[in-house]
Amino acid sequence: MEIDVNGKIESAVINQPSQLYFFIKRILDIILSFVGIILCLPIFLVISIAIIIDSPGNPFFSHKRLGLNGKIIKVYKFRSMYKNAEEMLKKLTPEQKKEFEENFKLKDDPRITKVGAFLRKTSLDELPQLFNILIGNMTIVGPRPIVEKELEKYGIYAEKFLSAKPGLTGLWQVSGRSDTTYEERVMLDMEYIDNRSILNDIIIIFKTILVVFKKSGAY
Repeated sequence: MEIDVNGKIESAVINQPSQLYFFIKRILDIILSFVGIILCLPIFLVISIAIIIDSPGNPFFSHKRLGLNGKIIKVYKFRSMYKNAEEMLKKLTPEQKKEFEENFKLKDDPRITKVGAFLRKTSLDELPQLFNILIGNMTIVGPRPIVEKELEKYGIYAEKFLSAKPGLTGLWQVSGRSDTTYEERVMLDMEYIDNRSILNDIIIIFKTILVVFKKSGAY
């Protein structure tokens, strides 16, 4: 939301899809996430062992993100950083701090392990989010899951952004990912929300597969 000079509250228009859309989407989320978890169990094991060998500690990591209607949720990922990543964040150079404050990401992040760099490049670090989808606090296709501090960057689109569940993949992931500016990411999230449909979700899923194989725009 945003207040204009006349004191009137402005917010972006939210167009909600039909209940049938949400019902079909949830059924697809349950089926695809359950099948995905079963098929990926051997991959989960191999990745977990590789992470522990490279950097001892829990191979899984959970991070607090904003879910539907602003509810705080724990998003699961494979750990791609060193255990003392928070301490390392305090030792960033002024240039790195500026980049992190602007994008909430670092192009050359010193906190990322060797295995972690591979996982991020191939997007395998996000596989545990299949459990979030099965639980129901995430969906396969949706806006990016963001931390609470990022919401201010959405301005008048904040309420609209929170009207949709965050997704494992989405329009941003198939449109350049980290090669886009933050403003472009916001607009891509809004474009997805404005045009939500089962057909668009299916198209984004297939595009995601192509992007993952090409390893484009990830860091």
